[in-house]
Amino acid sequence: MKVRILFQILTVVILFSCGNDPSSIKKSKPEDVQEEKIEKVKPFQSGDLIFQTSFSNQSKAIQLATGSEYSHVGIIYENQGAFFVYEAIQPVKLTPLDEWIDRGKSDRYVVKRLKNAKETLTPEALKKMKAIGEQYQGKNYDIYFEWSDDRMYCSELVWKIYKEALNIEIGELQSVSEFDLSSPVVKQKLKERYGNAIPMDEKVISPVAMFESDLLEEVKL
Repeated sequence: MKVRILFQILTVVILFSCGNDPSSIKKSKPEDVQEEKIEKVKPFQSGDLIFQTSFSNQSKAIQLATGSEYSHVGIIYENQGAFFVYEAIQPVKLTPLDEWIDRGKSDRYVVKRLKNAKETLTPEALKKMKAIGEQYQGKNYDIYFEWSDDRMYCSELVWKIYKEALNIEIGELQSVSEFDLSSPVVKQKLKERYGNAIPMDEKVISPVAMFESDLLEEVKL
């Protein structure tokens, strides 16, 4: 009987010892642990407006005439997980976001969004915006800033897409005469474009007028 009891005790000890054998437990070594990859999710959304200072030969004149450092604007769209900017350059086209950012001064940009974007920019609304925008795709850049659909400049494209698709006017239209045309740089550019026939009454929407719209709020990046 004593032998039997002793055998049972030894069996239990052996079982517990095997269960706690350090060699039977897989320890996590530093090289075995894979760091969790955390993707930095950029807080962009389809329909956002993105502003930058471009290096175009007219950028300085636009800055001086409008009193703003921002001279270019486009609309951000997401497509299959990637972000693009729909913009009026030469010609109107969709540009990968990173490429668009790299093209600006010091890679600086500001993103703004409708304050009521969650309610307004529904999938159906965005679909309509894209459909309106496609009507202008491939059109030449408008160096004369005319208020027609034959050619497009950057802020005109963005303004018309929002207006025609959602009946939202981002920024107030102005006439050429309302801008500061006193700078020699501005005067020279006007002379190049129009000669002595500057269209002072032409309707214009500037990037800064959209930038300062009360309908938008800045997206913190």
